[in-house]
Amino acid sequence: MFTWKEKDDLKYLKVDEIDQNGIKAIFTSRLGGISGGNYASLNLGLHTKDSSSNVLRNRKKIANALQLSAKDFVAAEQVHGNNIYIVTEEDRGKGALELENSIANVDSLITATRGIPLISFYADCVPLLISDPVKRVVALAHAGWKGTVLAIGVKTVMKMGQIFGTNPADCIVAIGPSISKANYEVDEPVVKHFRKKFSFYNEIIEDRGNGHYNLDLKKANLLSLKKIGLLERNIIVSKLCTYDCNELFYSYRRKRGKTGRMASIIVINNS
Repeated sequence: MFTWKEKDDLKYLKVDEIDQNGIKAIFTSRLGGISGGNYASLNLGLHTKDSSSNVLRNRKKIANALQLSAKDFVAAEQVHGNNIYIVTEEDRGKGALELENSIANVDSLITATRGIPLISFYADCVPLLISDPVKRVVALAHAGWKGTVLAIGVKTVMKMGQIFGTNPADCIVAIGPSISKANYEVDEPVVKHFRKKFSFYNEIIEDRGNGHYNLDLKKANLLSLKKIGLLERNIIVSKLCTYDCNELFYSYRRKRGKTGRMASIIVINNS
C-alpha cells in the first residue's frame, strides 16, 4: 500500500511492498518546496516554466530526505511514447541538473545498478513503479493515455524479462496517484484507440453521451499487466486523484497546463 511519510515540511508516499525488498520507491506530493505561484511548492519538473534554480533546490531537498544525491538522478525526456532505456552506471546524473541531457525520446527507465535513483515526472498521467525483487531490477514508466494505449507498462516488464530474466509473476507494480476516471473526460478519437487496442475496453470506458467519455487509465494499466502474468495482489493501486486533491498534487488538466510536477523515484539500495 501507499503510506504517507513526512520529513520536515515534505510529505510523500512510500510504497510499502516495494520498500520491504531493499528497494526504495516513493511518489512526491506538491508539499515542502520553495517554488511559488502555479508551481507552489515542490515542483520537480525542469520542463515547466518555473525557474530551474527553484526546481533544482526542490530536487535536492527531496533527495536529502531520502538520503540520496540529487546529482545522481536519472531522468527521461518523457514524450508520451513507449521507448525504453536500460540505465547503467555511465548514465548516472543524466537529466538530474539539466533538461537538455535527459535521456532523449524515452518514457520508461530500467536499471539493475545499485544506488542510481530513477526519477520521472507527473501531473495527472499514470506513474508506474516496477520492482522485481528476485532479479533485483527496478523501473519507472510514464503512462498517459498514449503510453497506456502503447502498453508502456507491459513492454517495460517484458523488456525486464528479455534483459534480466524477470518473471512477471515476481514483479510488484505500484500505480501511483493520477487523474481518476470521474475527472478524465475524453472524446471519440481517443476512445477509438482504446477500443481497438483492448478487449476489456468496456471495463475502462463510460459513455457519457454526445461524444463524451470517461476513461479509467489506472484500471487500463492494471488489466494490461494482469494479462501478461502479474498477480493482482502484487499490483498496488493508489485511489488518490491528482485532479481532486489540489492541496496535495499538481494537475495539468485542472490548471490547464500551468502547473508543476510531482515525481516518482525508485532506487536499489546500496546495502
